[in-house]
Amino acid sequence: MSNPYLLLWLEGPLQAWGHDSRFGRRDSLPFPTKSGVLGLLCCALGAGGEQRDLLAQLADLDMQLVAYTPKNNDDKPSLRQPLLRDFHMVGSGYDDADPWQNLLIPKTSDGKKAVGGGTKMTYRYYLQDMTFAVVLEVPTEHADAFAEALRCPVWDVYLGRKTCVPTELVYQGIYVDTEHALKFADELACVKNRARSFFVRQGAHDGEVITLNDVPLQFGQDKRYRDRQVTVFYSEEDSTL
Repeated sequence: MSNPYLLLWLEGPLQAWGHDSRFGRRDSLPFPTKSGVLGLLCCALGAGGEQRDLLAQLADLDMQLVAYTPKNNDDKPSLRQPLLRDFHMVGSGYDDADPWQNLLIPKTSDGKKAVGGGTKMTYRYYLQDMTFAVVLEVPTEHADAFAEALRCPVWDVYLGRKTCVPTELVYQGIYVDTEHALKFADELACVKNRARSFFVRQGAHDGEVITLNDVPLQFGQDKRYRDRQVTVFYSEEDSTL
């Protein structure tokens, strides 16, 4: 018997799905990463630390998604909003003589003061007014526990970055396959006056193939990932979702 699929509805004014970010520049992909979605699931479960066993069970399972934007007057999807750039000061205004405040000041890898002082300007990028229907394959034996955790999360769930709060219930049901899950997602999108913008399928298909280093093997302080290929489709006719 095949595994079931969870439908996650990721909707909010801002989302940020980091892929190739550094301390001073926090970029965002135009769609959720697998590491971000599994991180959201771990938050719901209250699963901290490395979680290597759980991630190993989920690493090779399927994840597909559809992106939605608000409809135009002709019922077509509107253009995506440009990335929002936020200038964020880190380490400003703290007293380095205070042991607690000193912890919040950026330092070098060996714990020394950063060159030029501890205050750093960082650039953070966010998606605006996007909605994603994420269809995540999960092991049959864990499906009910995952669903219950998403209904009543142990820790706060967020859309990639902790400042990005969902404005709709994330959990939208368990389905036998992607077809049934995405049919419900389209119905929900219609109620919300949104239309399909693009699709992302796991694996290499006849479309725009991208290699992402977003399959988490280990969370915690020493995070580890491996690569995954996905294909992006920009029209419904090109995709077999």
